[in-house]
Amino acid sequence: MATDTEKLLHLTKRVFINNVDKYTSKYIAEFLSSWVAGASRVTDQFEDEDETESFPNTTFEIVGTVSGKNKEKSSVAVEEYSCLTREELFRHLMESDVIVYNIYNENADQIEEASWAVSALHKEIDAFPGPKMFILISSLMTWALTQTLDPNDPEIPFTEEDYRRRKAHPSFKDHMAVEKLVVKLGKSNQSQFSTYVLASGLQYGMGEQAFHFFFKTSWLGEEPEVPIFGDGSNIIPAVHISDLAGIVQNVMERKPKPQYFLAVDESQNTVADIISAIASALGPGKTRNVPKEDLFLTEELTQAEIDHLFINLRMEAIFFTDHFRINWVSKKGIVDNIDRVVEEYKLTRGLLPVRICLLGPPAVGKSTITEKICKHYKLHHVKLKETITETLANLESRVRMEENNEDDESQELLETLKKNMEENGVRLDDLYVIQILKDKLKTKPCRNQGFVLDGFPKTYEQAKELFYVEDNDATDEQTNVSIIPDFVFSLDATDEFLKERVLNLPESMVQGTSHSFERFLPRLTAFRKNDSKDEIVLNYFDELEIHLEHIEIDPEDAENVLVMEKVMAIVGKVRNYGPNAKYLEEERRQVEIRLREEEEARQAEAKLREEEEEEQRAQCWEEWNRRLQEVKQQEEELLMSEEESARQYLMYAVMPVLSRGLNELCRIRPNDAIDFLAEYLLSNNPEMD
Repeated sequence: MATDTEKLLHLTKRVFINNVDKYTSKYIAEFLSSWVAGASRVTDQFEDEDETESFPNTTFEIVGTVSGKNKEKSSVAVEEYSCLTREELFRHLMESDVIVYNIYNENADQIEEASWAVSALHKEIDAFPGPKMFILISSLMTWALTQTLDPNDPEIPFTEEDYRRRKAHPSFKDHMAVEKLVVKLGKSNQSQFSTYVLASGLQYGMGEQAFHFFFKTSWLGEEPEVPIFGDGSNIIPAVHISDLAGIVQNVMERKPKPQYFLAVDESQNTVADIISAIASALGPGKTRNVPKEDLFLTEELTQAEIDHLFINLRMEAIFFTDHFRINWVSKKGIVDNIDRVVEEYKLTRGLLPVRICLLGPPAVGKSTITEKICKHYKLHHVKLKETITETLANLESRVRMEENNEDDESQELLETLKKNMEENGVRLDDLYVIQILKDKLKTKPCRNQGFVLDGFPKTYEQAKELFYVEDNDATDEQTNVSIIPDFVFSLDATDEFLKERVLNLPESMVQGTSHSFERFLPRLTAFRKNDSKDEIVLNYFDELEIHLEHIEIDPEDAENVLVMEKVMAIVGKVRNYGPNAKYLEEERRQVEIRLREEEEARQAEAKLREEEEEEQRAQCWEEWNRRLQEVKQQEEELLMSEEESARQYLMYAVMPVLSRGLNELCRIRPNDAIDFLAEYLLSNNPEMD
């Protein structure tokens, strides 16, 4: 068991950091949480008793506020706070041994909060349970307008000793005000309340901030040249985020006498130097100068980050070199350490390439499925024929550009390839095919995003030659890990299905291609014969323990939905950037076009339906009128028929009787002529006869 003395020697210091979920604070917190204090201690000629005060054998316990934008809990902070009142915040500050306030790239609220925090703590020095330390992480933008030390020699760098000469950028005057306040309040009682200011250079590493735009542009490879805004001649003092965390840790442990420090590496890189290094390591390798104003159109950069990119200062952090021992990650700067920074960037951003090989018999649908995979994962479709054509075109272009140069390597290679194609009937020997494909898979787009190798290699030997490492860096398996596929999918289907598919292809698609039925059958026979051998291409991947998946094509799955579901289940999530603004805008535009077309189609259909209903109503009205006319005509004919019958009846039956009755009436002259006539007609009714 540990003795009481050992327990006392091993202490835990509570460190408060604001916005611990954001870039700068996050990585400082991660660095400190994994560090045992005292590890950087070194006794040398520069240290005296006061400067060597530290936290012996101490670990750091991280607490802090969060911005609220990230819902995931920090993996290093033991306590996180949000939406605190000033009373609650002050209580947490009083409970902490070290307070780190980062205002490097923060908004006005955090700047004002830092000013309040250091002032509130200073007022309660007498109530401190023990000594406290306040570290402010500010920005070198507070030096942006500082005049050179010697107009005749502008290359003389600024050091920490010149901090009283500094003049701030107009947008960073509030930063400077907090810097001055922190330095001032730390002078009254340094034993109880020591305060420090770290003026940070432009921060990089672990996913980037201001440089992220250039990393992303280079990685995507959509632009042939990476832009440099302005002439790029301005020198940007910078610091790797891990090195900044190391400086914070050194200040915490050593409690130095000076209060103001420059947190920069030893580089004197210009913007053009940095962007060119990024473009060469990650992208096309070419840059171009564009107007400075174009940078303001970039939505991915904040105004503060843009301001940092245009700073022009020569800085030298002498104190750290003489008095601190920092385990530098990037002491010489981003340009000299670009390969490491690029790897950090890709790992932090999850930009891992997806390398897939898709194999199968002819006409099984390899190219169609490959296109779907490439679209989903944003990969590069590598076809043998197209790659050879592209290589020849590039060589011819290079030869035309090098006509006046002595370098005839491209010319020689082009002639060799063409001669070989002529000798083999437009085909290339495997030796050249392998080299062309290997060069293609090693291009930066394929190394950055990944690729789908469509239908190649076809044999065990081709696979071995393609993925074999020729230099001394070969692994035990002797494979080139930078191009070896992560996933291999073997598609298959019955011969009957494949034959029927080829027979049903339109003539325009198969004419002059390998899918013509005459050429297809020998290819299918050759594939089946080769597939029955002991050493087939799939065995090569199986020997390397590469994930191999056999997928049988379902004849009912015309859109290959089931195949894509299997592929996505095995490959997993997209290891790429989310959709960029241009892509989202295009998607939005396509959605609007589709909705507009659907609305137009709906309106056209409604109009057509209305016209049909109107025509139907007109036809019904016409039919109704026609039938009404027929009914009327029938009624008229019936009435005329009945009228004629009545007339005939009156003429031949009633009128003779009525005439006789009138004659009798005249002859007899009764008193009531009406009754007489009625009686006469009734008694002489012909129907009663």
